[in-house]
Order: sequence, then C-alpha cells, then structure tokens
Amino acid sequence: MAGKISSLLHPSRISLGLPVSTRADALRDLAHLLDGHPDVPDFTGFYAELLARDRLDTTVLGNAVALPHARTEHVKKIVMAVGRSEAGIPFDDRGEIVKLIFVLGTPQSKPGDYLGVVSALCKILKTSADRDALLTAPTPEAFIAAVAAIEARLGL
Repeated sequence: MAGKISSLLHPSRISLGLPVSTRADALRDLAHLLDGHPDVPDFTGFYAELLARDRLDTTVLGNAVALPHARTEHVKKIVMAVGRSEAGIPFDDRGEIVKLIFVLGTPQSKPGDYLGVVSALCKILKTSADRDALLTAPTPEAFIAAVAAIEARLGL
C-alpha cells in the first residue's frame, strides 16, 4: 500500500460541509477535488470510470460511510478525496443515508494497493467513537489529524 490513509489526505481535497443532497452531486463535487492532482493525468477518464463503477453496485459500507472508487489506468498512484455531509445524503437504492464519503482512485495494475486502502479504511471507521471523531472534526487539518491519531492507536 502507498502508506497510511493520512498520507493520502490533503486539506484541499477534503470538503467537510458538502452543500449537496444527491449522490450524483456528491460524486461530482468530490471527484472534482481530484481534478488537477498530479497523479490523475486524465481526470475525465477517471471520473467516467468512477461513475461507471458507482452504477454497478452500491459503494455504501454501512455506518453512514460510502467508498465510491475506481481502479483505473487514469491514475498513477492512489488518490483520495473526502466529503462530509451533516444532513446526510441518500446513497443507494435503499435510501441509506451517508455522512462520510471517501472517493478513491487506484491504479488498475495495483489491486493489492486498493485492497490495502480499503482494509485500512475499514479499520479506521470500525468504531463509532472513531467515526464520531471524523464527523466532528472542525477543519480539514483536524480531520487529517484525527485519521493520523486513529492510525497511530491502531498501529496502522
């Protein structure tokens, strides 16, 4: 894996007050945080594959968390954008409400990296106390610090 989850995060790619109410709008806004990222040489291709993957099956992990993702040739290294919605967004056909969204792009050629990130995210988001820390972080910097603190405590 390409390091810790906290190393994939940058304040400019974290939106803690998503001003949208639909899954499509959330995906658009969060994906566009990765437009211009040096490891996303073809944003249009990445975004198209992200949307195609999202149409296949739900990306809701449970506990108000979703992980829309694409394994694609349009990214050179793992990239991530994060969004948070206080009100929540209906995110699947069952209307499951999501408050934390992690948009992930991983290289097609590195499935192990993808699995490592998903595994680490699941560990970070496992307990309600840790999810609450991410749901209440007041700034993107505090969000990253909360992720780093959880990783340190879990030995990730």
